[in-house]
Amino acid sequence: MRRTTGISHIFFCALLSAPLAAAPQAANFPSPKDSRISMHAEGTFDVKNSQLPSDDAIAATPIGRFGLDKQFHGDLDASSKGEMLAAGNPASGAGGYVAIEFVTGTLQGRKGSFALQHFGTMEAGKFDLKVLVAPGSGTGELTGISGSMEIIIAAGKHSYKFDYTVPAATP
Repeated sequence: MRRTTGISHIFFCALLSAPLAAAPQAANFPSPKDSRISMHAEGTFDVKNSQLPSDDAIAATPIGRFGLDKQFHGDLDASSKGEMLAAGNPASGAGGYVAIEFVTGTLQGRKGSFALQHFGTMEAGKFDLKVLVAPGSGTGELTGISGSMEIIIAAGKHSYKFDYTVPAATP
């Protein structure tokens, strides 16, 4: 049996107990500052992938490592940088990838940044892709953002649909 000690133990215990302690107060006394606004954004983006050298963690494996450089247009006017790890058999159309990218710019008038976390698979010509805002990653006017992004690739062009929530402005 593995024993957790020190700071990681304190963090883990706090993480488990915090939602239980906060839930009754939030349910009984809703606060205007806790309300959220649901939004929808759409647009296109350009992406450049560049193969990166393997690092010690994936050396001697068939895992590919790629840099991401994106420019978003439309409701999200931003740029992003990130990294992707991928494995599979591209020739047969099967594989998977994970990625993190950090987006900086303006989202429907709100300036700031946030991270997107990707988890995707492809098999037998079917894509299954999940792209979520990494919790706690929002900064500036996008602090507290959460949501999911759909990526559409059609005729070689990339577009997005982004459903997200942000905290309502406090009076």
